[in-house]
Amino acid sequence: MHMGDSVFMFFATLIVWLMTPGVALFYGGMVRSKNVLSTAMYSMGSIAVVSVLWVLVGYSLAFNPSGNAFIGGFDWVGLKDVGFKPNGDYSETIPHNLYMMFQLTFAVLTTALISGAFAERMKFGAFILFTILWSLLVYAPVAHWVWGVGGWLRELGTLDFAGGNVVHISSGVAGLVLAIVLGTRKNTAAAAPHNLPLTLLGGMLIWFGWFGFNVGSTLTLNDVAMTVFINTSSAAATGIIGWLGVEWLITKKPTLLGAVSGAIAGLVAITPACGFVTPFASLLIGLIGGAICYWGVFWLKIKLGYDDALDAFGLHGIGGTWGGIATGLFATTSVNSGGADGLFYGDPSLLLKQLVAIVATYLFVGVVTFIIIKVVSFITNIRATDEEESLGLDITLHGERAYHDASM
Repeated sequence: MHMGDSVFMFFATLIVWLMTPGVALFYGGMVRSKNVLSTAMYSMGSIAVVSVLWVLVGYSLAFNPSGNAFIGGFDWVGLKDVGFKPNGDYSETIPHNLYMMFQLTFAVLTTALISGAFAERMKFGAFILFTILWSLLVYAPVAHWVWGVGGWLRELGTLDFAGGNVVHISSGVAGLVLAIVLGTRKNTAAAAPHNLPLTLLGGMLIWFGWFGFNVGSTLTLNDVAMTVFINTSSAAATGIIGWLGVEWLITKKPTLLGAVSGAIAGLVAITPACGFVTPFASLLIGLIGGAICYWGVFWLKIKLGYDDALDAFGLHGIGGTWGGIATGLFATTSVNSGGADGLFYGDPSLLLKQLVAIVATYLFVGVVTFIIIKVVSFITNIRATDEEESLGLDITLHGERAYHDASM
C-alpha cells in the first residue's frame, strides 16, 4: 500500500463525484426556468440509485474476474471481499475499496449525462426505472469489456484511458436512442437556456472534476499522470477554440454557451487518449473535437431531426467517437509503455481495434437501451403529458418552483 497514491486517489474520487452535481447545474441552466429542478433531479436520482446499485451488484458485474469476456462475476456482491487490502489486478498501491469508490463516481456520472437528451419531457419515475436497468445491463458490461480483468476489449488491446467508450459513447448513444423514442418536445423553437451563468458554473465544476476523472485513472502520481494532467487541460482549451472558431465563422458571434460546450467537447475527445498521447497531439485532438461537436450539435441534429435537448449525443457520443479514433492515430509508447503505437507511429492495427470497440459499443448500447426503454414503457408512462410539459415539469411532477416572483 502506498499512502501517497491513496491520498491522491481519495482526492481524485471526491472531485469526480462533484462532476454529477456539476451536470445538474450545467444542464439545469440550459433548460427553460420551468424545468430546471426536474432536470437537476435526474442527476440527483443518478447519485442515489447508482451509488446503491454499485455497492450491491454493479461493481461486481463490472470488475469481478470470475465472470466471462462480456460480464463480471457475482463474487463481490454487496462488496464481499472488497476491503482495504489492494487488489493487484487493478492497483497494487491503493485500497481495493477506494478503487471501487473511484469507479462508482464514473457509473453515477454516466447515467446523469444521458439525461441531457430527454430533459424537459421524461417522467421521473420512468427515469429511475430506466437508470436501474441501464446501469446493470449496459454500463456494467461495457465497463467490464474495457477495464475488467478478462474483458474482451481489454484482451483485444483497445485503449480507453478514462472512459471514452465506457462513459461518453455509451451515454451519448443511450441519449440518442431515448431522444428518438421519446420524440421531440412541444414548442422546441421556444426552448432557450434560461440561466447561462448557472451553465458556466456547472461546466467549470465538470472541468474541475475531469482532472480527477482523467488523471485519477492513472491510479498513481507518476510521469504518465502528469502528461494526462497537461493533456486534459490542453484539449479543453483547444476545444473552446475549435468550437468558437467554427461558430464565429458561421454565425459571426462567439457565445458563452459555445465556449463552455467547446471545453466539454475537448474534454470528452481527450478522455480515451489522455494517457497515451503527447501534449502536442492533445492540442489537435481537442481542437478537432470542439469543431466536430459543433457540427454534431448544429448540423447533424437538425439534419436528422431528433431532439437531443442538451446534446448528450452531440457532445459525448460524437466527441467520444472522435476520441477513440484519435487514440488509434496518435497513441505512442513513448508516452506510456503500457499503451501501444497508433497509426501515426507506424502501427495501423491499433486504429482497427479502436474502430471495433466503437462499433461494438454503439451496437450493444443502442440495442439494449432501446429494449430497456420499451420495457419501461410497458410498466409506466415514460413521457410527460402535454399539459405537464407546457406548465413545466418542476411544478407538475415535483411540486416546486426554482424561482418565485415577488408579486405571486
